[in-house]
Amino acid sequence: MKAMAAPEAPPVHSPAQRRRVSARIGGIAESATLAVDAKAKALKAAGRPVIGFGAGEPDFPTPDAIVEAAVAAARDPRNHRYTPAAGLPELREAVAAKTARDSGYQVQASQVLITNGGKQAVYQAFATLLDPGDEVIMPAPYWTTYPEAITLAGGVPVQVTADESTGYLVTVEQLEAARTPRTKVLLFVSPSNPTGAVYDREQTEAIGRWALEHGIWVVTDEIYEHLVYDGAQAHSLPVLVPELADTTVVLNGVAKTYAMTGWRVGWMISPADVTKAAANLQSHLSSNVSNVSQRAALAAVSGSLDAVYEMRTAFDRRRKAMVELLSAIPGVECPTPKGAFYAYPSVKGVLGKEIRGQRPETSGELAALVLEHAEVAVVPGEAFGTPGYFRLSYALGDDDLVTGVNRMGDLLREAK
Repeated sequence: MKAMAAPEAPPVHSPAQRRRVSARIGGIAESATLAVDAKAKALKAAGRPVIGFGAGEPDFPTPDAIVEAAVAAARDPRNHRYTPAAGLPELREAVAAKTARDSGYQVQASQVLITNGGKQAVYQAFATLLDPGDEVIMPAPYWTTYPEAITLAGGVPVQVTADESTGYLVTVEQLEAARTPRTKVLLFVSPSNPTGAVYDREQTEAIGRWALEHGIWVVTDEIYEHLVYDGAQAHSLPVLVPELADTTVVLNGVAKTYAMTGWRVGWMISPADVTKAAANLQSHLSSNVSNVSQRAALAAVSGSLDAVYEMRTAFDRRRKAMVELLSAIPGVECPTPKGAFYAYPSVKGVLGKEIRGQRPETSGELAALVLEHAEVAVVPGEAFGTPGYFRLSYALGDDDLVTGVNRMGDLLREAK
């Protein structure tokens, strides 16, 4: 009788092979801003009168003309099918025209890639430019998605920190101190999320000249370009330093300007070869953006900015009220933001003091205490690379803004 072969031993897996989630994806942190917003909404749904300052989205509805364009698009069978992965040709043309109109940057439609919101544009820009180990100089405080996108793309974020003493603006000297032989990209954001800082013309040009001198690519996020106050102006780097155009990627979208966060339409503008490479990636990653959303975005970027200016007037009013209320709280220091719709106060003067039987040592611990006892949701500075601060969005109703900051202020005044 033929002997039966012994059963094969089960394969021996290393701990890495047994990992259920890859190290690359497992290392990504949840978006802190979305997490805070979700928690605030959950508490409100449970009956608690929570006021949330976490989400970075306008509280206004999308303008009617844009919505009507989407309704018409949904009825048009053309929009029920696949379209080019890089975006509707007419939208790419319109974005190029809008860019020339709003910032003075002259580009071709072939340089425009339409993406599923600004976040996809951020990731694809870094994925297209970076090889493993390439460094990206990243001013802080920074938006939570930037370091995650850089890391996921194989790059190394190099933090350069500014604080309230400089209005959260970094200097060329700081950037130069962070530069190494592996530096490939500078991330430049003005107006800034989370601080609302805006670089003036001279500062912007100096940073652009520095990047040009050292052969460093620039990824510049201009999504808050229209939300500026007190005479501030958002300057586009490749306009001030035209020689940078061949090594610059401009990111933008309709979300903030037109109150269209849920429509998910952004774009990246780059040299044609970079745009083509990023479009190849997108063709496998997500294919085309929703055609109905693209048609809505076409109406937005091709239309009047009147509704935008009305929203900006409201944001300006709320900005002034928020800064005044925050600055009146002992231990809180709040520079006046010149752009976007966020305040970024320092709460270092409150940390370590007793409040309701607790002594919060970090802004994260203090934010948890504020949520529990004042029923106000804010995002702690740890999420933006600078502990000791809060980010509060003033893109919410005037009454809620005053009530929420006053609730938080009453609690923090108990600190001793």
